[in-house]
Amino acid sequence: MKAWLWHVGKLLLSSFLLFLAVVTVLFFLLEIAPGDPVQALVGDVPISDAVHDQLVQAYGLDQPLLVRYATYMGNVLTGNLGYSYATNSQPVLEIILSRAGNTLALAIPAFILSTVGGMVLGSIAARTRSRWLDGGISGTAVGLFSVPNFWFGMLLILVFSIWLGWLPTGGMAPYGDTGIRPQYLVLPVITMATTELAYKTRIMRSSMIESLGQDFIDTARSKGLSSNRVLWRHAMPNALLPMISVAGYSLGFILAGSILVERVFGWPGMGLLFFDAIERKNNMVALGIVIVLTITIIIVNILTDVVYGLVDPRLRARFIPRRQEVAA
Repeated sequence: MKAWLWHVGKLLLSSFLLFLAVVTVLFFLLEIAPGDPVQALVGDVPISDAVHDQLVQAYGLDQPLLVRYATYMGNVLTGNLGYSYATNSQPVLEIILSRAGNTLALAIPAFILSTVGGMVLGSIAARTRSRWLDGGISGTAVGLFSVPNFWFGMLLILVFSIWLGWLPTGGMAPYGDTGIRPQYLVLPVITMATTELAYKTRIMRSSMIESLGQDFIDTARSKGLSSNRVLWRHAMPNALLPMISVAGYSLGFILAGSILVERVFGWPGMGLLFFDAIERKNNMVALGIVIVLTITIIIVNILTDVVYGLVDPRLRARFIPRRQEVAA
């Protein structure tokens, strides 16, 4: 048990250092980027030098860079992500949380679709390997994995929105309506899920082929079990172990990819908010979004690592003494 706690402790420490590195690098990159944050606050309205200097002083932008960095990191570690320059000093965390639900409305269905679809298609490809169905699934997966999601999204808009007129081109609902309409979810969810679906299909195929080649599969077949039972009841549980890691990490890629997808479809989530913050030099909002996404991805990765260690008997044996397993 002590070894397991030591492992979790090292995982938490490395995650914290990664978090500090991500925030530090982005902070300095945004600081050296061209643009004036004060102009983002006032918009296109011309202001005098006196008013400009007053706003610079009010937001602490006259302080040395290292002082501002230390102040910002201290605030972040206490849960304060600062205030937006462009929205009347509204708290950044409040702005992000108002958009987070819209992003999750895309990310969660995309995650489920890519994970379940990847497991099913990968298993079918493994079962029919070296035949036309396997070749079709594997070839399509490689092709879709190679396509940038923003380009694929624009292609879907061209086909299903412009040419066929079946689905809307973007947004969440018709003009003037509130909430999310299901037909507005279809294209962005498919766009977000496609790359991860292709990748998970390839991983599941390889894992399932390896599982089907194990001795216990031959034993199950020798007992007269049907091919479907051997595949889904015996080979599948063993093949799912690599998918635990892949599924956990893929959520981070889906959230990161939402920035481009939301831009393409005009979806008012955190991704579109990030684009607007970059264009308007609203550094506090851009940093806040990266911090929220980084923390979310780190938490998911930690949980994935812990779950994988509990599920995989080989790793569990390294951290849990055998006498404890026997006692259990």
